[in-house]
Amino acid sequence: MAELHPRAYLAEFIAVLALVFAGGGSIIANELLGPQGFGLLGIAFAHGIVLAVMVTATMHISGGHVNPAVTIGQLIARKIDATNALLYIGAQLLGGVVGGVLLLYAFPSSAWDLNGIKLGTPQLGAIADIPTAIGVEAILTFFLVFTVFATGVDKRGTGQIAGFAIGFVLIFDILVGGPLTGAAMNPARAFGTAAAIVHFPLEHIVYWIGPIIGGIVAGLVYGYGLLKKE
Repeated sequence: MAELHPRAYLAEFIAVLALVFAGGGSIIANELLGPQGFGLLGIAFAHGIVLAVMVTATMHISGGHVNPAVTIGQLIARKIDATNALLYIGAQLLGGVVGGVLLLYAFPSSAWDLNGIKLGTPQLGAIADIPTAIGVEAILTFFLVFTVFATGVDKRGTGQIAGFAIGFVLIFDILVGGPLTGAAMNPARAFGTAAAIVHFPLEHIVYWIGPIIGGIVAGLVYGYGLLKKE
């Protein structure tokens, strides 16, 4: 029977809560500021900074996954067992929902859907068809999970400061993919705000299928092609 790690689940819960609160909150705040808003660059940095901090803060407790796609990638690479992977993902999704609910508490009701932002839930942009959007999310997530393996899993990597490399990937991914798909790269990030306002259009599947594919491919490529055998 697999050994359970309650502290790790709690760490993942808190980390995703922070990601959803800061990430979704940056989108809402940008709309509230109007012409004085910080735009895509500010939103990208808000997501990247909170991810960098949370990965660094939880690396020694849970490995700093903060994303079901990362957990699935590590499951594929046999860096986590199935039982703990499921519990990690459950904690991540719950953290995302609580983060979304806290956004409802923090911001006035008039801001939740200002200009159709849906509490900062990722939405399709320039790419309208779902298959292409899934492909873009898979590509973006591959870069993210690959970097997690290279800096946080591989002992030859950067170790405790891996979070900042991972955070920078999120920044450049959002700068490129934000206008295309919303650049979620994380089912828990998309699910948290969507669940808080019960908003699940068909396009929501993009933010599950795409990141999971990207995580699986990264797990296969790095786990079996580049990771040094112990």
